[in-house]
Amino acid sequence: MAPISMLPSLHRQFEHWLFDLPESVDSAPLRWVSAPLRFLYALVRDLIRGELGLRAMSLVYSTLFAIVPIVAVAFSVLKAFGYHKELEPVLSELLQPLGGQGFDLTVKIMEFVNNVEGTLVGTVGFVFLLYTVISMIQKVEGAFNFVWHVERPRSLARRLGEYTVVMIIGPLVATIALGLLASFEASELVSRLSGMAGAEAGSQRHLAPYLLIVGLFAFVYSYMPNTRVEVRSAFVGALFCGVLWAAVGALFARLVLYSAKTMAIYSGFAVVLIFLLWVYISWLILLLGAQLSFYVQHPEHLRSGHSDIPMTGALRERLALSIMCLVGQRFAAGKARWTINDLAERLNVPGVVINEVVTDLEDHGLVLTAEDESLAPARDLEAITLASILDAIRHETPDPRRPKPRAVPEADAAATRADDAVRASVAGQTLRDLVTDVAPGEGSR
Repeated sequence: MAPISMLPSLHRQFEHWLFDLPESVDSAPLRWVSAPLRFLYALVRDLIRGELGLRAMSLVYSTLFAIVPIVAVAFSVLKAFGYHKELEPVLSELLQPLGGQGFDLTVKIMEFVNNVEGTLVGTVGFVFLLYTVISMIQKVEGAFNFVWHVERPRSLARRLGEYTVVMIIGPLVATIALGLLASFEASELVSRLSGMAGAEAGSQRHLAPYLLIVGLFAFVYSYMPNTRVEVRSAFVGALFCGVLWAAVGALFARLVLYSAKTMAIYSGFAVVLIFLLWVYISWLILLLGAQLSFYVQHPEHLRSGHSDIPMTGALRERLALSIMCLVGQRFAAGKARWTINDLAERLNVPGVVINEVVTDLEDHGLVLTAEDESLAPARDLEAITLASILDAIRHETPDPRRPKPRAVPEADAAATRADDAVRASVAGQTLRDLVTDVAPGEGSR
């Protein structure tokens, strides 16, 4: 029991050594070593905690349920542009680590797609097909929002528009890019420059599919989370994910080859089990790459990860006043309204904390969220008192689940005096006064 009880202590000591380097030893070479270790530590910690694994498992079920409708929709889009024959090689490349089973699965999936294309599915069938595809994209968005600490998904109007872009543009760009990359790689000039001309060209692995995969990952990392993702962060995550996906794919292919006798025990179910395992690993790698993108853009989360962020009452009150001040100033100036992501970046506070404070303000009728997910004052600035803002944080809306302690007269009287003192300190002051006191340009800095 002693070694087990020492693990939390060792973990804290390692974390303290990794993130709290003393100034006396904080040299440039040590920072170059500690920085990659921090990212590696954060990714391994998140992987061990299991939240990413659970999200990946959920996406495996969704993929199994939606793979034929998604490929059918992609097939229909590509058919309109004359590229439908290129879809099968793309699907075969994604399933290449499965070996011969991957080729068989590709053939089966394309047979299902051809059956869908050749059958009059009717209105109900078409609606079901479309719902399955949209539901799959929605689950992917939810997984990426979890990674990026985004509490609020896209609005219904934005989902319809942006999901349509994904369904139409995604397959077309992926297929065209694969063709262009393959043609470029096969050109005589590139072959001579790379030293692969002649007989050696056939022995070299084509880089085009992997370049395409990195590009697709970068697009997914930039587009799917309901927040602004920097190009640098998306590229770093996509490059890491692409390299890891290729390496794990090669290792998985070897395992499939060497475990052929073991898989014979499962008979016809072996191909299904292998397919599910590979889909799970692929989604897990994709989420790990998204997590790395998040940490590159927000390194302040490396230490906490997805654990609860410690908050104090004083900090929540300060954030509420700051948010109302910024929202009120933009409203008074007639400028573009703030969003939760913009406020998180402006205040240098995690978006999940900003969302909690904004939710309390919304429940008390102080702010409202527009259709474009921007924030605006719910009432005139002169009708919003500073006391009401503090009350929104100090006294949340009634909830039957919240405990009601039995009265202690002395303590209750002291708490009442404290509340009265807070209200008296801002008596007669409104949000208009707070906005007027802020220097011009301060809210948009």
